[in-house]
Amino acid sequence: MLTEERAERIIGDVDPSTRSDVAHMTAGAIVSGGRADSGNAELVKRLITLVDTEGIDIVAGMWADSPATTLPGILWRLYLLREWTKEDGEVMSVHFRLGAKNAQVDEVIAGLAHLPGPEEVRTGVDAVLSGVFRGDFAVTLERAGAFCRVLATGAALEADAHEGQRATRLTRHASVLQNRAEEFEKAAGMWRAGRLD
Repeated sequence: MLTEERAERIIGDVDPSTRSDVAHMTAGAIVSGGRADSGNAELVKRLITLVDTEGIDIVAGMWADSPATTLPGILWRLYLLREWTKEDGEVMSVHFRLGAKNAQVDEVIAGLAHLPGPEEVRTGVDAVLSGVFRGDFAVTLERAGAFCRVLATGAALEADAHEGQRATRLTRHASVLQNRAEEFEKAAGMWRAGRLD
């Protein structure tokens, strides 16, 4: 048996409550970074410098375990969407074209005359994650949700054209995207109600 004294000396992971605190603090600073009235200007400046020098990957990694109903959790999901637009643009474009004609989304999302495409989503997410975003964060989340719905529809339509493992994989992918769309939409409502922190 380990003695309590020896157990205390074993180096472990960061305390989960500390990790959660840091995740919430960094997420809040990132989202408020572009606003003049953000609470702690020095903290925001340091965080933006960290993002600029080390990359968003370092900061986003702190958000990975956070639920979608929290600010760090939804930022993690935005980060994943951004990475996917960069890494798998060809598949995304195919699914977007297929889904844009058939998806059940409001085509005038928050004043847009058309559905947001991969580039618009990536630009919006980049603005949020770089800390220079000045717009309505709920609108960004709604656009991300609509984008995911379109992709989910496109993936499901492509699945219908295939059989076997490919069809199964595409169907699962469509389901994940549909869930992600719902997470973004729910988070947008929570942000508007002042409950996303």
